Amino acid sequence: MPMNPALQAAIKTLTRLMPDTSASWADQRKAEEAAAKLTIVDPRCRIDDMTATAADGYEIPLRLFTPLDIDLSLKTGLHVSEDFRGTILFFHGGGFANGDVGFYTDACQRMALKLERRVLSVEYRRSPEHKFPTALEDCYEVARQLFAGTLLPDVKLRHIVLMGDSAGGNLAAGVSLLARDRGEFAVPTQVLLYPLTYNDHSLETIFDSVRENGEDYLLTREDIVAYVDLYLRDVADFTDSRFAPLIASSLADQPRTLVVTAEYDPLRDEGEAFAARLEAEGNEVVCVRMFDAVHGYFLYPSVLSLVRDTYELIANFLDDDDIEHKGEAPWLPLLGTD
Repeated sequence: MPMNPALQAAIKTLTRLMPDTSASWADQRKAEEAAAKLTIVDPRCRIDDMTATAADGYEIPLRLFTPLDIDLSLKTGLHVSEDFRGTILFFHGGGFANGDVGFYTDACQRMALKLERRVLSVEYRRSPEHKFPTALEDCYEVARQLFAGTLLPDVKLRHIVLMGDSAGGNLAAGVSLLARDRGEFAVPTQVLLYPLTYNDHSLETIFDSVRENGEDYLLTREDIVAYVDLYLRDVADFTDSRFAPLIASSLADQPRTLVVTAEYDPLRDEGEAFAARLEAEGNEVVCVRMFDAVHGYFLYPSVLSLVRDTYELIANFLDDDDIEHKGEAPWLPLLGTD
């Protein structure tokens, strides 16, 4: 589906003005920290900071977003109670080097309210200071403690959802595979938003979306390569399935999964290929391509129909409702169709 020409031209211009990722990741962190300070806290969502202890003793910062039911009446006065139907363990995006719980606070409180679930956001250690697999092991340890009931004692295991966008989607998929291989817990459900799942983002890659969408749609092919270079320790990590879950020898025994991709995202094809492999190996999968969307669109204001439709899609998936074609930004189920 062709993008609106004026919008496409604006996105192309903005992309060309963006600095080189390999040299600007630290400046981007500063900009994100400044933006996080402008976040307006929604009174309908309580925010609590906590930590989980990693295997090496590091205290992993966490932020918990709990949706609230606020009832005000003349007879009883103000009554505030927690109002959630499950727990989302969220891993933020940012190429493993950028993004943090502060920058994602607006998105997480919006997620908690719209999906009617509390959200536990993980401040995993980032590259280049902390190389692969530190971020993955941080996320895994938080998940292990959550499923063990030591982080949130009232958690219901079958209502835990792993969720992540971009690099966070990569980490969510990685945690689910590690959980299967280590046998310490079983993830029932995961939601992966335009995840990185493959290792080759050169012009010779097998995926056309890297070549078709790798220059003019905000996230470039060069950005992806730079982020990966910042993240990995050496050449051997490049072929480690903990980094690139699509190359794992087996994707069997994985959670019920929703994969959402963006039409004009260089990572589009590898996300859809990951979903196809999951289904082929016996897992329950829904894969949806959001038309007219670019990488990172989920962080845009929720007044946009594209974002609203994505929330509706996720809500329907989590509630096990039928997924239908609605709104101005139609979605295309890629699996299970004729």
